[in-house]
Amino acid sequence: MINSLSKVSIIVPVYNVEKYLAKCLDSLVNQTLQNIEILVVNDGSTDRSEDIIKEYSQKYPEKIKAFTKENGGLSDARNFGIDRATGDYIGFVDSDDYVTEKMFEEMLLLAEKHQTQMVICNIQKVDQHGAITQKLTQMPNMPEKIDLEKNFSVFSDISYFACNKLFKKELFHQKRFKKGIHFEDIQLIPQLLLECSTIAQTQNYHYQYLERTDSITKTHTEKGLDMLKAVADVENTFNESQYTHKRKELKNFQIFEGVYSFLAYLAFVKKDEVFYEMAEQLGFFVKERQIKIQDILNYNRFGKNYLLSLPVKKKIFYLLFFAGQKKLIRKLM
Repeated sequence: MINSLSKVSIIVPVYNVEKYLAKCLDSLVNQTLQNIEILVVNDGSTDRSEDIIKEYSQKYPEKIKAFTKENGGLSDARNFGIDRATGDYIGFVDSDDYVTEKMFEEMLLLAEKHQTQMVICNIQKVDQHGAITQKLTQMPNMPEKIDLEKNFSVFSDISYFACNKLFKKELFHQKRFKKGIHFEDIQLIPQLLLECSTIAQTQNYHYQYLERTDSITKTHTEKGLDMLKAVADVENTFNESQYTHKRKELKNFQIFEGVYSFLAYLAFVKKDEVFYEMAEQLGFFVKERQIKIQDILNYNRFGKNYLLSLPVKKKIFYLLFFAGQKKLIRKLM
């Protein structure tokens, strides 16, 4: 049974999402969990987002706390919300996504049932009509309560989204999202996991990630190098954590986030000079950590060979990269 005194603070950063914000807020004000506060942080929007926020905060004053600040980016808006959250637990929802009505009730129930500081749910991608386009199962074949000392493989296997998790507020006592960088989730969320002894999960697909057709195509630039910097920050925390002896899992984390995820980003870098510079930095990253090609090719995620499970085009890209055929890759792209 949920402790009726426990409160969940849900932080929603908002920037120019007038088309989607109402659906997001509807999913939050209609949560079956009653003891919540929804901190809506307008991060300098220039569209009608502010009007929508005012409308909802006036309609649901007992649930919604509205804030407006100068534009500072996603990390800054989330940190702004964390600093003002009064709940025992914190969740994050992006303002163009939405969630099921039972998400936070179930996740709070699991957090208190197992006395854990982090709870994870599954994600599904949806289109603008609500049709499911992809299911992203986070921890298949794992129990509801996970002892990290015994199952530390999850450190290198799970996806480090902030928005499909519920966190005990105390995890943020001395930690915040790093401002001014890309891949802020990869930088922070693993560090929070390292503070936990157990985590809990539900196999329900509570978080609905909207794949927007009207969004401007992302420009892949040297900002992708922030991913390697994020991994380096996690390494520093790892080496001072209770799991410092789990070297295999650290190497797998480096391979998944620092090699595979980085290559997935690199594949869409259009400028040749940027592509080759980033590829060179990846080479330094791998060499410094003594990651062998065989380690990369043999990497398994949830018991499956990661490379073999990739689509054919991406698989060819990775194989050519590992073979040092970067110029050939550019001809094929």
